[in-house]
Amino acid sequence: MKRLENVLTTVVGGLQQLLSTSTRSVRKPLGVSILAVSLGLSAVSVQAQSLTVYSAGPNRLIANLARDFQAETGTRVEVFQGTTGQILARLEAERANPVADVLISASWDSAEALKEAGDLLAYTPAGAEQVPDSLRDSHYIAQGVAALALVWNSRSDTPKPTDWSDLARAEYRNEVTMPDPAQSGAAFELLTGLLTALGEEPTWDLMQSLRANGMVVPGPNARALNPVLQGAKSAVFGAVDYIALGQRANGEAIEVIFPTSGTVLAPRPMMILSYSRQPDQAKAFLDFMLSEQGQQRVAEAYLMPARSDVEGLRPSLSALNVIDVDSAEMTAQREQILRRFRQVMSQ
Repeated sequence: MKRLENVLTTVVGGLQQLLSTSTRSVRKPLGVSILAVSLGLSAVSVQAQSLTVYSAGPNRLIANLARDFQAETGTRVEVFQGTTGQILARLEAERANPVADVLISASWDSAEALKEAGDLLAYTPAGAEQVPDSLRDSHYIAQGVAALALVWNSRSDTPKPTDWSDLARAEYRNEVTMPDPAQSGAAFELLTGLLTALGEEPTWDLMQSLRANGMVVPGPNARALNPVLQGAKSAVFGAVDYIALGQRANGEAIEVIFPTSGTVLAPRPMMILSYSRQPDQAKAFLDFMLSEQGQQRVAEAYLMPARSDVEGLRPSLSALNVIDVDSAEMTAQREQILRRFRQVMSQ
């Protein structure tokens, strides 16, 4: 129950975002009954050829996967894209009349919480034997993996940083952003990694030094990265790497730096909801996403493929100094950690 309680904060935040912003709705099969009459088919048979997927980005990745899967199987994939918080809030709002079949989250904790609540269908996709044990469970499995990094604008007047603590130096005064760990599961994972590697007081001392040096926490990942892309700031402390790597490949003057002292991983779990009305198609879609073709699409998005036998376009796990975090212990302390972070950032 603890993980479920900890995810409620993310759900509430996502619900607020859904209420305050215009979100794209899933295209439900309205008019299916009319179409069925004109074709002499039942609405059930038409609906059986569609699948609804809720995905926490990257937008282009899920669009490519949906198109490829439809071309191969004939099954149409309807997609709702949003943050993990927005998706969890939408699932909760639709509980009385579920819509989604498959969920792809940016938070491993969210998958653990949904499993604990009984909302997931147990399934092991084809190809799972090529995925490390740490990236799979009986009810969910990684689609791909991101890591946390420093992102530096190479056209800035600041020196290139090499480690987390560099951004607390005077040269970076008022030049640093950080994603909000209350809104970004990956940023929260970075905090837990630093707490594990450095210890509690050194971690909070570093946060205080960054705050005193003018670091700002503008919101989710994109809001932290955009000022650096635009040149208004010089560096991001704890950026999700695949977004920045994709921007760099598109010509942005940034560098993605993995500190030698260590970083943390942010695996993206994919899962089938227990109330899916299309479980067979949902299983086929997970099989497809974990196939070599599907994993090549993951690689194209600058994520690390979950399968160890598929090569990526970016540094792999073996190239990173990964901090081994006790996820269960840190998740149990989530509210305490976020409270301390808010206190430090408000000083």
